[in-house]
Amino acid sequence: MADKIGDLLGRLGKGPKGLGTGVKLLALAGAAAFGVQQSLYTVDGGHRAIIFNRIGGVQKDIYSEGLHFRIPWFQYPVIYDIRARPRKISSPTGSKDLQMVNISIRVLSRPISDKLPEIHQSLGQDFDEKVLPSIINEVLKSVVAKFNAAQLITMRQQVSLMIRRDLHERAEDFNIILDDVSITELSFGREYTSAVESKQVGGK
Repeated sequence: MADKIGDLLGRLGKGPKGLGTGVKLLALAGAAAFGVQQSLYTVDGGHRAIIFNRIGGVQKDIYSEGLHFRIPWFQYPVIYDIRARPRKISSPTGSKDLQMVNISIRVLSRPISDKLPEIHQSLGQDFDEKVLPSIINEVLKSVVAKFNAAQLITMRQQVSLMIRRDLHERAEDFNIILDDVSITELSFGREYTSAVESKQVGGK
């Protein structure tokens, strides 16, 4: 195989004058184009990039939308979507009077763009998957346990405000912003629901 390649190069060298030079220039141009392509990367709208290099690890600089330069092999970009994304999470929990409560909330979350290097080092690109379910369950159980079942119905707005406040505080500990938090479902166990319906029927 090596003999064939050598023979081919020899023929090119003996070909018409300038052919060998033209092939070499074409090869150099192709290599240069490939190098330029590998050195550039694009950050789309609503995204940010951080750079990881093989010696220093995650760098502190954050790159906004547009075309940017990197050193091939030595550096590579990590792209983050910083737009608010919706997530709905349900959590069965208990009220102060030990009634089972099924509560669901919807949140709009996004990372704090200035903290992306820290987020990448501590949590990674799936930061929301790792953080939101656990802190939401934690806050829901904590807040719901402060009210009895009747209060959860009559004081729903206050419950919602407490959940929103506590979730904002917990999310900030992980460099996450919650643009919106809302209760989408609040229901009770079958026994409590049946008891309430029986009282309503008896009252009539």
